[in-house]
Amino acid sequence: QVQLVESGGGLGQPGGSLRLSCAASGSIFSLYAMGWYRQAPGKQRELVADITRSGSTNYADSVKGRFTISRDNAKNTVYLQMSSLKPEDTAVYYCNALVMVIGAMSAKNYWGQGTQVTVSS
Repeated sequence: QVQLVESGGGLGQPGGSLRLSCAASGSIFSLYAMGWYRQAPGKQRELVADITRSGSTNYADSVKGRFTISRDNAKNTVYLQMSSLKPEDTAVYYCNALVMVIGAMSAKNYWGQGTQVTVSS
């Protein structure tokens, strides 16, 4: 019913930048909060940043001042601009969205398939 497709991962240099995108498509009536999570090998998935439909943002302490989340409601797309990358940012990054599907009674969380980000020189 709803697909989240991430793009933009890959190899980044320490101190460098990468930009992730996540586009939502399908039977979307309304798209509420969207966010990015990450999971490093051997660790639990953790919130990186999220953003409400009106643009209020929330960041993990580890990325504050380095990462910026934004969204384009007309395109049902959320972005994560990652700057001043560190090796500890290496993880699989997952897009998440709270979506009201057409005809549904309540909103539901959806996940993207994940995109690998590796920070290494």
